[in-house]
Amino acid sequence: MAVWEENGDVVGFSAADPRNGNIWALFVAPGFERKAIGSILLAEACACLKSAGIGRAWLTTDPNTRAERFYRAAGWEHVGEKDNELLFERSL
Repeated sequence: MAVWEENGDVVGFSAADPRNGNIWALFVAPGFERKAIGSILLAEACACLKSAGIGRAWLTTDPNTRAERFYRAAGWEHVGEKDNELLFERSL
């Protein structure tokens, strides 16, 4: 898990599961978007998985959201659907 703090307040975090390659959390508080916090936290989650020997990470998100646009812009590949969400993967 990675945490981003501003002035002692947590404003973002990410979490990845090195057992299966899933990034299951990436959140940035309203008002802190577009400051590269999400990109840094995503990179930290990917680094955690890579250091655990994972070669390909995956995540899900709702369609037609800011998150979907963020992952697409970051180079994640839409590979299908899982539990009514979009499934994205990326080589590490």
